[in-house]
Amino acid sequence: MSMPTVPNITPEIILKRNEVLNLLLTSIALEEIGLSHIINAEGQKIQKIVKEQSLSLNDALALNNSVERMLRNVIKTEMLLQFKLEDIIKLEQRHDHHHDDLPDIPDLPCFKE
Repeated sequence: MSMPTVPNITPEIILKRNEVLNLLLTSIALEEIGLSHIINAEGQKIQKIVKEQSLSLNDALALNNSVERMLRNVIKTEMLLQFKLEDIIKLEQRHDHHHDDLPDIPDLPCFKE
């Protein structure tokens, strides 16, 4: 069996600062929409199970644990999105100050082998 040949593709994507910030904000918004769908699905799951079945205490507790695990994961993701948003805001504020008020940040040292 021969190895596949992959064409040499070197795409050049050039984005302006505002475009990058807008893309980052859009990515947060899209993730938030996804999380809202997950929360909605969990609510629908509860409604369906409660309407269609007479729940025993153990079934109700199992349902509650399932929903709680999912919501904990949603909350974790929300926290990461909050950090991402705060970083974007810092980038914008840093740009707005024209770098005049910021101390010089030294270059990272090069790693030598």
